[in-house]
Amino acid sequence: MKKILFLFLLMCNNLYSARTREVTLHWVHTSDVHGSIFGYDYMKARSTKGGLSSVYAYVSELREKNPGRVVLTDGGDCLQGQPLAYYYNFINTGSPHLITEAMNEMGYDCGAMGNHDIETGHDVYDRWVKELNFPVLGANVIDERTGKPYLKPYTVIKRGGIRIAILGLMTPAIPSWLPPVLWDGLRFQDMVECAREWVPRIMKKEHPQLLVGVFHSGVSGGIVTDEYVENASRSVVEQVAGFDLVMYGHDHMYALNSFKDPNGHEVPVIGPTSMAARVAEAEIKLTLRGKKVVEKKIVGSTPLMTGSDQPAARRFEDKLKPLRQAMETWMDETIGSIDTTILERDAYFGPSMFIDLIHQMQLDLSGAQISFAAPLSFDSRLEKGPLTIRDMFRLYKYENFLYTMKLTGREIKGFLEMDYAQWTAQMKSPEDHIMLLDNNMDNGRRMGLKNFSFNFDSAAGIRYTVDVTKPEGEKINILSMADGTPFEMDKWYTVAINSYRGNGGGELLTKGAGIPHDKLSGRLLKSTEKDLRYYLIQRVREAGTLHPRSMDLWRFVPEEWTRTALERDRKLLFP
Repeated sequence: MKKILFLFLLMCNNLYSARTREVTLHWVHTSDVHGSIFGYDYMKARSTKGGLSSVYAYVSELREKNPGRVVLTDGGDCLQGQPLAYYYNFINTGSPHLITEAMNEMGYDCGAMGNHDIETGHDVYDRWVKELNFPVLGANVIDERTGKPYLKPYTVIKRGGIRIAILGLMTPAIPSWLPPVLWDGLRFQDMVECAREWVPRIMKKEHPQLLVGVFHSGVSGGIVTDEYVENASRSVVEQVAGFDLVMYGHDHMYALNSFKDPNGHEVPVIGPTSMAARVAEAEIKLTLRGKKVVEKKIVGSTPLMTGSDQPAARRFEDKLKPLRQAMETWMDETIGSIDTTILERDAYFGPSMFIDLIHQMQLDLSGAQISFAAPLSFDSRLEKGPLTIRDMFRLYKYENFLYTMKLTGREIKGFLEMDYAQWTAQMKSPEDHIMLLDNNMDNGRRMGLKNFSFNFDSAAGIRYTVDVTKPEGEKINILSMADGTPFEMDKWYTVAINSYRGNGGGELLTKGAGIPHDKLSGRLLKSTEKDLRYYLIQRVREAGTLHPRSMDLWRFVPEEWTRTALERDRKLLFP
């Protein structure tokens, strides 16, 4: 009898093992949300598509239709970008963090760390990681004391009976962008090297039926140096076998990609855009024979979020309303006034009151001889009249420190040569574009410019011309210091510059000025203790009323060409 029972159970087990079944999972991924919770841009004071409230409604509907079969992940850069993030990062640190509360309410399965999260400093992101109800992954963020990952390297979840391992990685470029005080005790491993280490370990220990990468790093391009590769998601897939899907962020581009791994398998690599305007989504259809996955079909999409007017979105926002109101009260505090309207868009076409206001404040704060500053928000503005704390985020977008560094005259020229070569085309005739434009005038992040506008630094403290008919190396002619004294190529000058640039961001100091990256710290004379916006707020309070004026220290030449070209390209970029 026992033998018959054993044979019967063995037969049942074999029948079960041979049974074929299908499981469909839905994966939703956000990245580069930058504090956009409510579908409202607090710097521009207007409603926008997207925001986490809209994503919440979208995912809630998916979960209702597909119970137990939805995965939600985030690719980093949550803690910076909107005043509400700044308020709970640095001002109201005793209350629950609004972004933490929002993301916990969302029910994320895991997230990755982003470079702008690191930008907030240890106190902020360590608290954030601790208070979230899900793990923030970062296998290549290494604790120098232990040699082990500072963050959880991967996590394993189950959906629809499927065992899923998720490996988190982030761009290793942090030391080239951020002051060491913000990432003290950490180092950032190359992503490909790290994936080669962790994928075999995960497969051996966890035996997942799906392996997914959640990366804060663009597909390709970006900055590549001997020290790091900024955007390495494609390289990881192509050089490390085992991934079934990669959800990425960092480059603010929504994209559906597919690349072959070393075994020839096609791996979808999907990214959303920023501010939760779109999500990256994958429908994963698995065919199983017993527990073995015999077929995988993954279809990606990047659906546009419709806004926050759905009932689920309103319920989500209502839960966060008290935290939101506290932040809005702070943002609406009047700190001074300005006697004229200033436009950031003017900065692309010559000296502007907008950028020269920042130049003047940087020079006053640092005591430096020369200042570098760029348009950080692309097209912000300050309206004539009262100024609030909200306006300071329009004036200065990022939490950069202010550095005072020493550069030679030759290095300053090299910096500007590379700078304007990324900004302007080399005109061959008066009919050519003066701006260096992208073929796609609506690419979602540069608004028609080929390169990022936050790398378009102008200078104050010197008088110079930019000859747009000349190639890089011959564009810049520095005429004198602002006070008329000679400018000398071999003389040392003190330069006010933001910490992103001072640490090598944009490579204007390394490639342009020719200073080796490991020598940059030796050029640093001093740094502010807080971010530059903090000091801008203090300066406005002290001044009472701002009287911005253009310093008129530089111009594009030859003017018989540039005058009409500037008008033409301005209408193209800002119709």
